[in-house]
Amino acid sequence: MAIRVNGTEVAPPGDARVSLLDLLRERLHLTGTKVGCNQGACGACTVLVDGERVLSCLTLAVQADGREVTTIEGLAGADGPHPLQGAFIDHDGLQCGYCTPGQICAASAMLREWARGVPSYVTADLAAERIVLSRDEIRERMSGNLCRCGAHNGIVDAIIQVAGESAR
Repeated sequence: MAIRVNGTEVAPPGDARVSLLDLLRERLHLTGTKVGCNQGACGACTVLVDGERVLSCLTLAVQADGREVTTIEGLAGADGPHPLQGAFIDHDGLQCGYCTPGQICAASAMLREWARGVPSYVTADLAAERIVLSRDEIRERMSGNLCRCGAHNGIVDAIIQVAGESAR
């Protein structure tokens, strides 16, 4: 089998101990995915595997065999940047930018979870037909992605903008 990374088939590494993060950065030179804590605590290495967010530092590359991996480099379409990429710029959802790729990947998966009606710890009404995506709801859903610069308000504003666009 092969791992599809941003639409391109890649052979899984021969060494089963190679993390997905190391495969992406060191072997495929996709350096948008960042090394943060390398222990799954910060979210800087977040990528999408079959559309779900995963911490690539804690995922073995062989676990992605036969699956689709999308990094920040693969989120943009032929028609331009992903809507979240533009919204992060519009709302100053970044400062140093180190956490930004992981934040954007996590936010794109989080918005799909929300659209499917997946509740979070702070979802007030589990029987509601549609979950209200409040600022607290977004903060809870994005709590696995840390920003040391303090761009959280801009990140939340960017997600609200894109969620509003997708709800139309």
